[in-house]
Amino acid sequence: MNTFFLTDLVTPEVNLTIILPEIVLAVAGIVVMLYDSFFPKQRTVTGVISLIALAATGVILAMLWSGGQPATAWNGMIVHDSLRLSFSFVFVFVSAMTVLISTVWVEREDVAVGEYHALLLFATFGMLLMASGNDLVVIFLGLETLSIATYVMAALRKGDLRSNESGMKYFILGSFASAFLLYGMALIYGATGSTDLTRIAEKVADPNFPGLLLVGAAMLIVGFGFKVALAPFHVWAPDVYEGAPTAVTGFMAAGPKAAAFASFLRIFVLGLPFVAGVEVAGYLHKSWISVLAVMAIITIVVGNVAAIMQSNVKRMLAYSSIAHAGYAMTGFIGAGLAASAAARSEAIAAVAFYMLTYAITNMGAFAIVTLLAEKNDRRTEFEDYNGIGFKTPVLAFSLSLFMLSLLGLPLTAGFMGKILVFRPALEAGYPLVTALVVVAVVGTAISAYYYLRMIVVMFFKERTTEWQPPRIPAALAATLIITVAGVFYFGIFADRVISVFSTSPSATVIAADK
Repeated sequence: MNTFFLTDLVTPEVNLTIILPEIVLAVAGIVVMLYDSFFPKQRTVTGVISLIALAATGVILAMLWSGGQPATAWNGMIVHDSLRLSFSFVFVFVSAMTVLISTVWVEREDVAVGEYHALLLFATFGMLLMASGNDLVVIFLGLETLSIATYVMAALRKGDLRSNESGMKYFILGSFASAFLLYGMALIYGATGSTDLTRIAEKVADPNFPGLLLVGAAMLIVGFGFKVALAPFHVWAPDVYEGAPTAVTGFMAAGPKAAAFASFLRIFVLGLPFVAGVEVAGYLHKSWISVLAVMAIITIVVGNVAAIMQSNVKRMLAYSSIAHAGYAMTGFIGAGLAASAAARSEAIAAVAFYMLTYAITNMGAFAIVTLLAEKNDRRTEFEDYNGIGFKTPVLAFSLSLFMLSLLGLPLTAGFMGKILVFRPALEAGYPLVTALVVVAVVGTAISAYYYLRMIVVMFFKERTTEWQPPRIPAALAATLIITVAGVFYFGIFADRVISVFSTSPSATVIAADK
C-alpha cells in the first residue's frame, strides 16, 4: 500500500505577471459578454472595450520583453522567450485590425456585435496560449479555445447558407484534425513519459518506445498540416474562406495560421531536436524535415496554380494563403536544420516576421474587400472590380499595393518576408530543402499572374454597370493607414524588427543569474 505525503506535492511556480496578457484578454472577453447581455443595443461599446483590451495586452507584452521575466513559470508549462513574444504581437495586431474592419459588416448586416467581439477576444486568448505553452496540454487547450471560437465566427451570419456551410465544414474537418493532434500528443507522452516539451527534448535521445514517438510525430504533422493549410490537408480552406464573413476570413487567414505555426515550431524545432550520434533522434529529425519539405513543395504548387483559375476574389486569396503557408514552411525547415542556437533563433524570428508581414498585407486587402463586398458578400467576383481604379483611387491604389506586397515586390514587406525565410533554408545545404526554395521562387513568379490580374481589372477594364464609390468609414480608414504604412516600414526597416524578434528576453535573465 502506497503512502501519500504532503511533501510529494509539487509547489507550482505561480507567476501571474508572465500570463498577464492572457488574463487581460480572458477578463475582457467576459466583460464584453456581460455588457452585451445587459445592453445589447449599445453596438460600439463592446468594440471599444475590445480595442482597449488588445492595446493593453500589447503594452504588457512590450513591458514583459524588457522587464526581465524568468524563462519559464508554472512548472515549465509556460515559457517566456522570443518565439512567444514575437508571435503574440502578430496575434494582437490581427485581432485589433479585425475589430476595426468588422465595424463595416456588423452594422451592415445587423450581427450580434457583443457575441462577435467576445468570440474574437477568446480566440486571441487561445492564440496567445498556443505561443506561450511549453506543454502539450497547454498547447492543446489554447488550440481548442481558438478553434471553437473560430467555428462560431465563421457561421455568425446565420441567415446566409454559405456562412452556415463554412462553419459546419470548418467544425467537422477541424474536429477531425484536432483528434489527430490529441492522439499524436498521447503517443508522444507514451513514448517519453512527459508532456513537457523540455523533458521530451531530453528524452528524444532515448525514448521508452521509439515507434510511438515516430507515429505520434506523424499524427502531429497531419493535425498541424490542417491548421496551417498545408497540402494535401488544405481542401477545407477555399470553401470556408469564401463562405465566412470577409472580416472573419481575413482573421482566419492570418491569426490562427500564425498561432498554429508558433506551436508547430515549438514542438518540432525545440521539442523534437536533432541529437548527434543517436539513431532514433536522427531518423525522426530527418523524417519530419523531408516530409514537411515535400508537403511545402506541393502546397506552393497547388496554391499558386489553383489561384490562377479563380474568378472569386476571396477564393483567390484563400489559395494565396495556402501558397504563403508553403513559403513560411521554408523558414520553419530552415530553423529545424540550423547548425547553432543563434541560427535557429534567427530562423524562428524570420518565420515570425514573415507571419507579421503577411498579416499586415492580408488584413489591408481584406479590409478593402469587406467594404466593396456589400451585404452578404455579394460583390466578390473579379468582374465586380472592373474599372473602379480611378473612381475610388484610395481603395484601388491601396489594394494594388497589398497585391504587390503579397507578390513580393522589392521595398514592400512581402519582399523582405520572403527573403528572410528563404535564406536559412538555403544556408542549410540540404538538397531537398534547396529544391523547395527553387520551387518557392518559381511559385512566386507564377503568383504574379493573379496578383497583377487584380490591378489590371481595376485600372484597365471597363465597367458595364453603374457603380458608386462607397464611403470609407473612419475605422476602415485607420486600418488602411496602419497597413499601408506597415507595408513600407517593414519593407525598408526589416533588420530592426528581426534583431528584436531574435533577441530572447529570457536569455538575458539566465545570463544574469549565472
